[in-house]
Amino acid sequence: MASSKGLSALLAKAPSDIVILSSLRTPICRSYRGQLKDAYPEELLSVVLRATLDANPNLSPELIEDVAVGVVLSELGGSKAARMAMNHVGFPNSTSLYTVNRACSSSLQSVALVASQLRTGMIQGAGIAAGMESMTRNYASRAIPVDLWPALKESENKHARDCIMPMGLTSENVAERYGVGRKEQDEFAVESHRRAALAQEKGYFDQEIVTVKTRFQEVDKQGNKVGEEKQIEVSKDDGIRSSATLEGLAKLKPAFKPDGASTAGNSSQVSDGAAATLLMRRSTATELGLTSSILGKFVGATTVGCKPDEMGIGPALAIPKLLNQFGIENKDVDRWELNEAFASQAIYCARELGIERDWEQGKVNPDGGAIALGHPLGATGARMTSTLMHGLGRTGGEVGVVSMCVGTGMGMAGLFVRE
Repeated sequence: MASSKGLSALLAKAPSDIVILSSLRTPICRSYRGQLKDAYPEELLSVVLRATLDANPNLSPELIEDVAVGVVLSELGGSKAARMAMNHVGFPNSTSLYTVNRACSSSLQSVALVASQLRTGMIQGAGIAAGMESMTRNYASRAIPVDLWPALKESENKHARDCIMPMGLTSENVAERYGVGRKEQDEFAVESHRRAALAQEKGYFDQEIVTVKTRFQEVDKQGNKVGEEKQIEVSKDDGIRSSATLEGLAKLKPAFKPDGASTAGNSSQVSDGAAATLLMRRSTATELGLTSSILGKFVGATTVGCKPDEMGIGPALAIPKLLNQFGIENKDVDRWELNEAFASQAIYCARELGIERDWEQGKVNPDGGAIALGHPLGATGARMTSTLMHGLGRTGGEVGVVSMCVGTGMGMAGLFVRE
């Protein structure tokens, strides 16, 4: 099959390329019950930032000029805690930091922003795009603002009101409007767990995961402490259910409306985790003698808005815009990481994009997605970037896409090339 016109240009190397030297993450664990439930988001961030320094011993920390951290739920936007964590693990005061909130795509937005800073010369050396989230600690309001201007809740503009619609109801809207049934949602979820369990068993995630040393307090169903607090080491994602079956998922009740199809089993997990990706210009990597450390490059990203009450369709709008921007087609993409916010919207997007065959052939979420791995909001984009880059490295693929729907009605997609 002939390649698209833009593919050769995409694969060509140039000094101005924004290259990736490392892309790491913590395990992603279940909120409230998982092994990272007692960790702080900034604690998890500190782990991946320190690991980024350790993974690049020939890069002086002084050359890392700025750090962008995707975070959705933390107090004060996480900016103070994130800066403290950065200093805590050995970054100099000359390294600056800011946080980014584009809901579910926050840390993919971090990647895009750091790349833009490098392209424009705002960063001369290197930058880190990261993300952190503890939904255990910060998800009490279910990501819906508590102290909101009353006029917005009563706005005459339906779309304004829909911006605070619970995400599960947007999933139901997608399923109803675009004909995605309960059985196929459950089948999709089972397959996500199957793929993730197989990847974990084969050690596919080992290169991207950094072990977290933290504390863990066992509690009973009423929240009472059981035994003493323990010091633990967490090295694996703990939301993957290798035993998931279609029969088991079919027994779950709808989670968001009585006659709905979205359940706790076919929706993304509420999770805790962090991730970080180190970027610089190729010319800088060459000057510093770091070309052997280059994993690949970030090419570009785009965002698209859509109706807030069907925000899940976002990737079906963002991905065509992204591919068209760089003159390539679906057939040029070797691996897709499509965030599984809900099975309903992931199935719809694969259909609408014409990549159902790619899903069947294991090119879309080959190692599972957020239904099995979890969706720690601010960290998800960076987590997916890490899984993409390491996954392409294992399979020998070159071109990859990361995409997700975004709360309040958006889609974002990013294009990467592995070397």
